[in-house]
Amino acid sequence: MIEKYRTSFNANFNEQKYQDFLTKITTGYPEITFRLAESPVFLPEKLKQQLITAGDEIIALIKRNDFKEITQKAIPKDWAVPNENDHPHFLTFDFGICKDENGEIVPMLIEMQGFPSLYGFQMHLANNYKEIYGLEKSLTPLFNGTTEETYFDLLRKVIVGTHQPHEVVLMDIDAVNQKTFIDFFLTAKKTGIKILSPEQITKEGKQLYYQEGENKIQIKRIYNRLIFDEIADEPTIFNKGFDPREELDVEWATHPNWFYRISKYTMPFLKGKFVPKTQFLNQLDVIPSDLENYVLKPLFSFAGMGVIIDVKENDISAIKDPENWILQRKVTYEPIIQAPDGGVKAELRLMYLWPDGEEPQLCINLARLSRGKMIGVRYNADFDWVGGTVGLMEP
Repeated sequence: MIEKYRTSFNANFNEQKYQDFLTKITTGYPEITFRLAESPVFLPEKLKQQLITAGDEIIALIKRNDFKEITQKAIPKDWAVPNENDHPHFLTFDFGICKDENGEIVPMLIEMQGFPSLYGFQMHLANNYKEIYGLEKSLTPLFNGTTEETYFDLLRKVIVGTHQPHEVVLMDIDAVNQKTFIDFFLTAKKTGIKILSPEQITKEGKQLYYQEGENKIQIKRIYNRLIFDEIADEPTIFNKGFDPREELDVEWATHPNWFYRISKYTMPFLKGKFVPKTQFLNQLDVIPSDLENYVLKPLFSFAGMGVIIDVKENDISAIKDPENWILQRKVTYEPIIQAPDGGVKAELRLMYLWPDGEEPQLCINLARLSRGKMIGVRYNADFDWVGGTVGLMEP
């Protein structure tokens, strides 16, 4: 990473500064229930450009005329939502930071989603790292000369669209108790929209409403944070409110079908130096002799659930629905972040906004640090210098 910033950060780091950071970032805001790392990532120019190139290659696939055709089977029939628009409003691509065969640091694609992530929180996170640790003010989590003001203007445009903020709602199940509620809170604060659970929304004909005091307000657009995978075992969950799978007179940002289209399902269609070899399991002609170099992933899961890291032949033969699994060449993360007691692995998420009628724009990033076998909170519970963070770059 950028050596001068890393050396200076580590030399000046102490536990009290980290505790001050944790206190400051939630003062006046909801509690953060996921672990934040002790340090940001200082992202060098070469790696930044590689990430931009890798993202451009993925977007080229998504913009193909036949993209909807080749990803149609990605959408489970029981969870398909009508009136899908022509592109997602949010794109997130996760890259592990690795070394190639020449010993060069490179990003390798791990995961992708056509679904919003912590778009409201990451700027708040970056600002707090910079303030509490006294970092260089010009360091930024934003790409392409975007400023904090222009970033939130664009985010507001994507979420609210052509409507008034009170006509747009952020929706998730039990929203106030979600781990990412601080992101919901910050997003609502920046955009002026309401945060609602489905049971707080009523349906009359094809129109949706919520109650604000004595007023019944029609919902014109939904900023969707509800992941259907999380509620697949609870088919009655919509009985208290409305069912998103019905014909409705409402816009989506982003439409729920894009969660499935842009996912692990998309990866077998991608080729390039920043994408590990990936195959649908039901299209596998020969089981590789070096299975120790592969990982087996269910298509329809999230946060690493169901992934088989140490793959054996009997794992493959035991799978009853191979069309819903991929076999992917393992990516070996390089512990390139120097903590006081050794190296830490890193993952970078590129976060795009795609306004209606415009082109997708790379805006901000998210990073995660890990010492565990996998990236993610549940795999790093007993370590320090791990968790959510952000990449900071020179302008």
